[in-house]
Amino acid sequence: MVSVVQNVAIDCADPYELARFWSGVTGRPLHPDDRPGARETQLMPGEGPALYFNQVPEPKTVKNRLHLCLRPETSRDEEVERLLGLGATFVADHRNADGTGWAVLADPEGNEFCVLRSESDRAGKPS
Repeated sequence: MVSVVQNVAIDCADPYELARFWSGVTGRPLHPDDRPGARETQLMPGEGPALYFNQVPEPKTVKNRLHLCLRPETSRDEEVERLLGLGATFVADHRNADGTGWAVLADPEGNEFCVLRSESDRAGKPS
């Protein structure tokens, strides 16, 4: 017997707006019943667990203990630029001159996430 991860819950101040940001990141649509002002929203399942956004009264104050790591379909650096255009902020650069490494960004509410190298970035290069 095992357990299956149903969703990843993300505490936030504005679930609908944060879900809209992550919808742009992942390409997953919001649940059809979700509306502005909702206390809970979710992105429709695709591959992997659903992303669930839950309104909480307290703001984020410290580094996440758990975060999402994204593997883009395009190059890592192109995806970083796209996500910054969606409203992400740049947190830390762990990219190396040889093309390895990752970038740390934060969503509009400050939740950190990583952008890894794409499969095409990884082809023929060290991990």
